[in-house]
Amino acid sequence: MKPPASTARLREALGIEMPILGAPMARIAGGRLATAVSMSGALGFLGGGYGDLDWIDVELAGIDVSTIGVGLITWKLDEQPTVLDAVLGRGPRAVWLSYGDPASYIGTIHAAGAAAVCQVLDTESAVAACDAGADVVVVQGSEAGGHGRPGRSLITLLPAVIERVAHVPVVAAGGIATGRQLAACWQLGAAGVALGTRLYATTEALDTDAAKAKLVELRGDETIHTTVFDIVRGPRWPEGYTGRAAANSLVRRWHHAVDALEADLSRQRYRYGAAVDADDLDTRVLWAGEGVDLIDSIDPARTLIDAIHRDALHA
Repeated sequence: MKPPASTARLREALGIEMPILGAPMARIAGGRLATAVSMSGALGFLGGGYGDLDWIDVELAGIDVSTIGVGLITWKLDEQPTVLDAVLGRGPRAVWLSYGDPASYIGTIHAAGAAAVCQVLDTESAVAACDAGADVVVVQGSEAGGHGRPGRSLITLLPAVIERVAHVPVVAAGGIATGRQLAACWQLGAAGVALGTRLYATTEALDTDAAKAKLVELRGDETIHTTVFDIVRGPRWPEGYTGRAAANSLVRRWHHAVDALEADLSRQRYRYGAAVDADDLDTRVLWAGEGVDLIDSIDPARTLIDAIHRDALHA
């Protein structure tokens, strides 16, 4: 399959060879994973999440930060705006902003010589991000693992966004795990794709072997959008956001009983902390998108990205 013209613009905007981005999964996409993705010719992003600079510095130590990007949660950045300057001071190639209005930060990112990648969940947010100067827009469908909204699927949202912002490279995200899917996104006009859950199931991702093995076993219909984990472990997210994760016993107990969970929160937080320490996957969170059906092995990131790109070209 021949990539669309927008793929060349994506490569130029981010200085990459392969039109694939490694999603900035908070505390899962560490420096090792981000570097491995970038070494493949794609662009890996560190999962800076809520802006814990101590964690970010640990993960950036000993790597060439100019070869990777850093992802930050926009609504949390609004609460601690100095974090962006601190991150830019480390010299990343790009900053990926998710979940909020990026307009007030894009100029700062550009002034530091970095590219601004803006993740959106609807067409209006995509238009606003482009009007504010975004270099790349990532369109996330409801199939994606981790935080988002249980709204539109990628197959309808992606072309709708591309119709509105054709002048900016648009990257597709949500349930993507194979070269066939990359080729399908090209067919819909996307410049490339972002991989989240599929890169979670790699040797470089920051989680336990048991968690990664669970991703191989899991099926897409065993995932669910829920607020349970954000309530129990924090921080609280703004209204309207949920997170897609494996539907374990904690979710089954509290998903439809949020008020009761709030009333018993101190005890449930203590139990959750113990479950994390024990790596109890029937209680602790395992963020996962619907694309888990297509994950059948734990692979090195570079091997995986090479295979996805090759299969897309031959699809």
